[in-house]
Amino acid sequence: MKKVVFLEVHGGNDKGSDGYRPDTMPMVNALQLLGQDAEVIFFELNKRKEIFEYIKDHAVAYVSRINPGNLKHEAEYFEMLRELCATGVIGMPHPDAMIGYGAKDALVKLRHTSLVPEDTYAYYTIEQFKSSFPKSLAKGERVLKQNRGSTGEGIWRVQLVDDAAEAPLNAMVKCTEAKDNHVEYYELEAFMAFCEQYIVGANGMLVDMPFLPRIKEGEIRLFMLRDRPIHVVHKKPANEADAFSATLFSGAQYRYDRPDEWTILVDGFLAQLDEVTTLLGSYDLPLIWTADFILDTDDNGQDAYILGEMNCSCVGFTSQLELAHEVAEEIIACIHEKPVLS
Repeated sequence: MKKVVFLEVHGGNDKGSDGYRPDTMPMVNALQLLGQDAEVIFFELNKRKEIFEYIKDHAVAYVSRINPGNLKHEAEYFEMLRELCATGVIGMPHPDAMIGYGAKDALVKLRHTSLVPEDTYAYYTIEQFKSSFPKSLAKGERVLKQNRGSTGEGIWRVQLVDDAAEAPLNAMVKCTEAKDNHVEYYELEAFMAFCEQYIVGANGMLVDMPFLPRIKEGEIRLFMLRDRPIHVVHKKPANEADAFSATLFSGAQYRYDRPDEWTILVDGFLAQLDEVTTLLGSYDLPLIWTADFILDTDDNGQDAYILGEMNCSCVGFTSQLELAHEVAEEIIACIHEKPVLS
């Protein structure tokens, strides 16, 4: 029987005392209890060829459990995964699905669905950003999201200090960062110069979308196993005037609900899942992934749910390790659905 290989890297603040992510060995053990052999391999660049050959010859599937913040050689790692998928090893997920779902400009690709506002933009060059952002800011408060970073770093709520129909370069703007809800004031031109750091370099970009005031009511995260919602996390920002961040670090409160307590959100999202999959490259759905939503109000005064971001690179469930058995069952189901190439 071929194995399921879990890929990790050494080091990082997501490891337990045994050197593994706390949710990795529970999945390995759950698979073994179900009769499916599994093991963990730590990716190292100088062993890339050896690791590739071993997985190609001995594994039916890999499960990537590497936090991007701990991955020093991302391009080489992703290329190895692409090569493995090309040989018939089942990718959980495929590296290009990790990129497609996780990149902030996924929102731009989905803006013609009901999940994302039409006036959502991506800026890949400084010139494009400086030319277009003042025009979108003149329409109302905006949120700028860098493609890199985590826990709210480089996500800014931007609003004109004085109401105006235009946003000249010398207009004062109030900028609140989601990392910790701290506020800074800039002239618009200076703030845009500050934001250039998010555009330059590998995978640099800024996504610009309207600010949704109902974020104060909380962000709603769907925790998914492929096409199946497992639970809903309601993340309510701290009760402070400028707070809009839904991270634990910023003081947000988390509550875990059943999917049937959010039927409008869940049913609406699942109904569009095929379209989402197609627009993001037609890859198999990731094994473990999340979709974060913000409440809005539609033209009829009804609740609407706006997609804020998705993540499938290395979604953790360390506070709910009992899910490991469900994940193991999903891995086995995926293997049975998609036989390995001979």
